[in-house]
Amino acid sequence: MTNSNHGGIGSRLASRRSVLIGGMAGASAMALLGHAPVAARPRESGATDRHAGRVIKTKDGTEIFYKDWGKGPAVVFSHGWPLNADAWDDQMFFMASNGFRCIAYDRRGHGRSGQPWDGNDYDTFASDLADLIDTLRLEQVTLVGHSAGGGDIARYVGRFGTGRVAKMVLVSAIPPLMLKTSANPGGVPLEVFDGIRSAVATDRAQFYRDLGEGPFYGANRPGSKVSQGAKDAFWLSCMQVGLRASYEGIKAFSETDFTADLKRFDFPTLIVHGEDDQNVPIANSALLSSKMIRKASLKIYPGAPHGLTLTHKDQFNGDLLGFMKDVS
Repeated sequence: MTNSNHGGIGSRLASRRSVLIGGMAGASAMALLGHAPVAARPRESGATDRHAGRVIKTKDGTEIFYKDWGKGPAVVFSHGWPLNADAWDDQMFFMASNGFRCIAYDRRGHGRSGQPWDGNDYDTFASDLADLIDTLRLEQVTLVGHSAGGGDIARYVGRFGTGRVAKMVLVSAIPPLMLKTSANPGGVPLEVFDGIRSAVATDRAQFYRDLGEGPFYGANRPGSKVSQGAKDAFWLSCMQVGLRASYEGIKAFSETDFTADLKRFDFPTLIVHGEDDQNVPIANSALLSSKMIRKASLKIYPGAPHGLTLTHKDQFNGDLLGFMKDVS
């Protein structure tokens, strides 16, 4: 990860951020930061309203917050580490405006979901996703996962099968395996992830600041046009994840092998990856996954960073819509 020193933002923005952060623990901030529930759809069994969105309870009692926008064929979005469902707002707004039911949820330990001590692993993440799909009674769903969220949806298929899945989209995703091993010599050395763990445990706020100001959106590249507001929003979302979930999530996304999961895919799969992804290098992720998945199509965005759903949102939204409407 790239480290750099940055000056403080203006006092007005800092004051506003303090108000937002301080209020997140209260129910009033949930109403402020979220979105209105879909009144036209009756409440699903097992789901409860929580001001700005809805909540389900998983098998171990953890509350999972989700947003449910629009009507039509269902698309479920899984976010990356260490963000939350808001990372998908651009795609949710676009796809819901084009005739799709869009559902995005906060992974356990992240955002507005519960923060249990245990369960920060991909078998549990997949089980939580299964509980969401079961509670909402979704069928023929398209699963979309960004970065570590690509692991959520891959492991879901590995554990729960393909019966309810119509299509899959992997975006800047971590499968098949990030860690360098004897069987995966092109992976990232363990020392890199140890460094991330140390930075998160020592000063996670500064680490998240450096991540957003640096490689995540390619802001450390010449000619970057990502706004300061986008980088500030990234930091704010990162600060909503619990320390335990963030710390253990590093082991989960770096050391989990999804090879067997990918081999179970038997549906059309779109793989989108940035050529200049500094966080999940394309050579050891998308280029390998696209060869393991039988019905995969690969789109490489020249010069795009890890957070391409924001930096290249118009291109990605168009590709996602085209893939959803393709009946071949």
